[in-house]
Amino acid sequence: MSRRIQITVEENNLSVKERLDTQTIFELSVPGRTGFSLPPEPPETKGVCADVIPERFLRETPPALPEVSELTTMRHFTHLSGRTMGVETTFYPLGSCTMKYNPKINEFGAGLPGFSNLHPDQPASTMQGLLEAYYQVQEILGKLTNLPGVSLQPAAGAHGEFTCLLMAKAYFDDKGETERTQVIIPDTAHGTNPASAFRVGLEPVEIKSDSTGRIDIEALKKVVGPRTACLMVTNPNTCGLFEDRLAEAAEIVHQAGGLVYIDGANFNAIVGRVRPGDFGGDMMHINLHKTFSIPHGGGGPGAGPIVVRDFLAPYLPAPTVVKSNDGNYDFNFDPRSIGKVRSYFGNVAHVVRAYVYLRQLGEQGLRDVSDYAVLNANYLLSLLVDKYDIPYGKRCMHEFVIDATRQKKMGVKAVDIAKKLIDYGFHPPTTYFPLIVPEAIMIEPTETENKEMLELFAAAMIDISNRGSVDAADVVDSPLSTPVRRLDELGAARNPIVVEAL
Repeated sequence: MSRRIQITVEENNLSVKERLDTQTIFELSVPGRTGFSLPPEPPETKGVCADVIPERFLRETPPALPEVSELTTMRHFTHLSGRTMGVETTFYPLGSCTMKYNPKINEFGAGLPGFSNLHPDQPASTMQGLLEAYYQVQEILGKLTNLPGVSLQPAAGAHGEFTCLLMAKAYFDDKGETERTQVIIPDTAHGTNPASAFRVGLEPVEIKSDSTGRIDIEALKKVVGPRTACLMVTNPNTCGLFEDRLAEAAEIVHQAGGLVYIDGANFNAIVGRVRPGDFGGDMMHINLHKTFSIPHGGGGPGAGPIVVRDFLAPYLPAPTVVKSNDGNYDFNFDPRSIGKVRSYFGNVAHVVRAYVYLRQLGEQGLRDVSDYAVLNANYLLSLLVDKYDIPYGKRCMHEFVIDATRQKKMGVKAVDIAKKLIDYGFHPPTTYFPLIVPEAIMIEPTETENKEMLELFAAAMIDISNRGSVDAADVVDSPLSTPVRRLDELGAARNPIVVEAL
């Protein structure tokens, strides 16, 4: 038996780990092997499917499923799950998205029967607990932003942008100002901003940033006019900088009759410290994953509530939750509403997760969130500033952008550095965004990481730069530790194979 095992190992040249790493569940298949046992089909049910299912839907051949034991299946998928990178397994410095720890108490709250066992069609009188949580989240978000009109319906940040622009369009249509079709967007914007404007039927108008990476006020003055619907701006912006002249920019837009939309993707940097309504914002979306810790990524559901000024509140998606004089909660449907933008009243479980997070932290805790987010980013930046070029100074808000042009001259590009980080056990940060920074690497440590983890990451970044200066190929060929090496991402994007027949 030992000789047989030895020969098999030599022939396959695979350890158990390598076998699980490199083989698919189909390659592990052995004809005739099974992981289940079903009783024979009773005679009385034979042929029933053929009688009720149209013939064109009946299979002529069995499906090509893998034939594996239960143990092989368990080992295969357990091993794959262990290879998954996520916020619970490694540092995930994905700039502009905030991949941070999601406290498990949030999951406990969302899973309580009083929330999870409700049906969206049941009467409001039978879901008072959920509606109270909704109402309190609306009140808290309105207070944190000084924008009291709130809808929890949008399903994501980009969906919130889209919804606010629909509201702006409805608002101007009601005023008879249908000529307002332009949306002014800085060149540091998230790509969803111009996409949302276009999808609503408005025209994106880009303006350049100034030498500090912020809005160029003079460039803004040149494009603002009677066709301006709104200015869309992220604050802090995607360079990790606070737009310190945004109040001035907002005044310029307001004088021209336009609105100011705040992309709230980076709200976690200022939550509890600065209210967007105070520096000129009229509308804003809030990423609950970014600031209030709901799970994010992997294609799962999200939540992107919107907050607006009082005069825009009638246009909010219906329904919103209101509290009556007798203390009960109900749904409100305003006739001027733009209508539903999502089924029922949004992603209930995520709103409850955010509710638990908000109630657990309180006002001081939320201020601490922004403090630690900014502190962590600045500490990490201070560890890297001598080895990498920083285009916009040595201070930042919650995230910062590196320019890896110095490394590129040695033969190592931004994408190479990001891929090499996988070999150190870190998820790659965002690369080549914002577009105004060549060889951009955007890094966001979040408020949930500790000092030791930031120092480990900095050491890896410094080591990669040092390696690149000696042997660029060592970095360019990375990752070296993964079962699948670097993929042709450009080719996959341009020529996707979305379905493969078995």
